[in-house]
Amino acid sequence: MQLSPLAWFLSFLPVLAVMVLMLGLRLSGARASLAAWLSAILVSLLAFGGTWQLLAWAQLKALWMALDVLYIVWGALLLYHLVQEAGAIQAISARLPAISTDRGLQVLLVSWLMVSFLQGMGGFGVPMAVCAPILVGMGFTPVTAVVMTALGHAWAVNFGSMSTAFNALLAVTDLPGELLAPFSALLLGLAILPAGALVTLIGTGWKGLRHSVPALVVISLVMASGQYLLAANGLWSLAATGSAVLGIITLLLLARLPRYRTDNAPAALITGKPEELAGFWWRVSPYLLLMLIGFAVVLIKPLNAFLSQASVQPQFPELSTALGWVSPAETGRAFHFFSHPGTILIYTCLISAGIYSAKGLLKPGAPTRILRAVRTSAGDVTLGVIAMVGVAAVMTASGMTNLLARGLSQSIPRAVYPAVAPFIGVLGTFLTGSNNNSNVLFGVLQMETARLLGLNVPLVLAAQTAGGSLGSVMSPAKVIVGCSTVGLTNQEALVMRKLVPIELIPVGVVSLGALLISAWLG
Repeated sequence: MQLSPLAWFLSFLPVLAVMVLMLGLRLSGARASLAAWLSAILVSLLAFGGTWQLLAWAQLKALWMALDVLYIVWGALLLYHLVQEAGAIQAISARLPAISTDRGLQVLLVSWLMVSFLQGMGGFGVPMAVCAPILVGMGFTPVTAVVMTALGHAWAVNFGSMSTAFNALLAVTDLPGELLAPFSALLLGLAILPAGALVTLIGTGWKGLRHSVPALVVISLVMASGQYLLAANGLWSLAATGSAVLGIITLLLLARLPRYRTDNAPAALITGKPEELAGFWWRVSPYLLLMLIGFAVVLIKPLNAFLSQASVQPQFPELSTALGWVSPAETGRAFHFFSHPGTILIYTCLISAGIYSAKGLLKPGAPTRILRAVRTSAGDVTLGVIAMVGVAAVMTASGMTNLLARGLSQSIPRAVYPAVAPFIGVLGTFLTGSNNNSNVLFGVLQMETARLLGLNVPLVLAAQTAGGSLGSVMSPAKVIVGCSTVGLTNQEALVMRKLVPIELIPVGVVSLGALLISAWLG
């Protein structure tokens, strides 16, 4: 379809439906996503030449993509209800003062560092689903807990999950990582300090933020430097995880300073009665196992190769609309069952259940209660994710997503395009729920636009993936996942209304950074 104001508005209609229904009318994520899915189908059929065959294949693609996400969601819910049954979340909340009596450092540890570390290992909503309940146990409301965990880890999405999103950008642009990694790490490094400052402000107020400024600055510099050095030297797959580990180590060292020791309480998790410490470590062992198994499966290459042998990878045919938009035949994302992040969560749950049973931490009837709770909380989450991914699949197959991006890029002057590029990345993740998919959809478009405008291509692509990274936590699909473990199912709109305007602050920082760097490069 030719680009026109009407065509652009029709393309934007499904996105507008989600925004109005969730942010304006406060409908649940499942209902808003279902309405957006229906609107996407109608627009495709009536205005973009969509056919029933095209829509059927688009839905099959959507179901396959959704399964990849939902398997992780179901595993995360199972882990959450297992540790909840054993009292692990309450134990963590009670022991956090043993790390530091400083409330600001406690907030930063959970909602900035721990959540970013988990993003580096797996992502796909797991960090929010795991860490938000811990914040609730610390006394925060469920809405605030989800918002804080979303804000805290957004910077780590691009190089997280073993750089899945960044590798997707390399694949679609056919450019070397050595060329794109430095600018990507630089722009995302600019978002680290705002992320930490925002969660501290929400968690402790202005007074707490002022008190935490030295720690924020030091930890941010350490993480940004670590991320840049790892990414620029070819280790971008470990850039998020490595920088988060450096941040945690730095926080533990800072916790020993007098400024962050408000009384004589110990600044370590190694003090207390032996039986109390033993009970604590047994209760939190699932989180330690998750990290250990995750690292082993991902980093031990022979083990990863062995577990990845069994896989399913569907083939999807070429699709075309009556108006001539063609989606080439493609191979779907490979589903490696035994090395999948969802299976890693299942491994963790099975081993943890055995430990809990051996230590007497599970009461009679626990398996039934856990499975019932998982089934209850997974229903609306599953529907919401399937519907939202369905929206993305229909819009992509019908050419609506491409038309949206063309309209944005063709109407923007050269001088300010680098500042707008991150917001196109945000749009992509809002539509698809994934930084990975945003890079697939818009990577080539951003590259070609940069070349036509005579801009620095690596910088514009870095702005694309940085915006996608920060914007991914605002996507309805991820918010639905984050809400699933804190009792906010069908109340995702409450989170969206608070999260979206705040998360635009780090996006704005990256946008300004891209603009200034572009002006400096000339």
